[in-house]
Amino acid sequence: MAQGDKGYIQEIYGVHLGPFLYLGAKHMVTGYDHILFLLSVIFFLYRMKDIALYVSLFAIGHSTTMLLGVLLGFGINSYVIDAIIGLSIVYKALDNLGAYQRWFGVQPDTRLATLIFGLFHGLGLASKIIDYDIAREGLVWNLLAFNVGVELGQLLALSAILIAMGWWRLSEGFLRHAYTANVVIMSAGFTLMGFHIAGFIRSL
Repeated sequence: MAQGDKGYIQEIYGVHLGPFLYLGAKHMVTGYDHILFLLSVIFFLYRMKDIALYVSLFAIGHSTTMLLGVLLGFGINSYVIDAIIGLSIVYKALDNLGAYQRWFGVQPDTRLATLIFGLFHGLGLASKIIDYDIAREGLVWNLLAFNVGVELGQLLALSAILIAMGWWRLSEGFLRHAYTANVVIMSAGFTLMGFHIAGFIRSL
């Protein structure tokens, strides 16, 4: 979250559904790590029912740990959890490249992996919210509004991704450049991991 948003939610008390709805949507739409993970998840999904399944699994995991983490006051060092989020991007990009089948001769359950990494994504957000020390008055309703905003933001981001992917898939170069695209996604994940691991080491 931006510093202005952080200052705002630290100063208010009581139920404020609209602002928290907006902040949740803003978080997802501007969260490049979440968007990269969503992109990697749906990269080779063509049927809407499959896309809906994977996005729902991610949303269930994300919502569960975000809500429970804040309400129970359970969080993890933000550098550690953000490095794990970077790892989730690397994992799915490698899956898209068929690395696990070539290296180990097995195909991991991508549905389970999506759910598990969704749990980590939500825990990362919970850790940040806990650090902001939001007022307990109206906390449950504000968190629910924030979560609804996150899901709305996810739908907006997903819609943009699907439109771009749909256009790209119609071109002759899609399959030719799909490998390169996933290498770029994987590299971005490694970059995020390195950045946050370095931040964790500096914080010790």
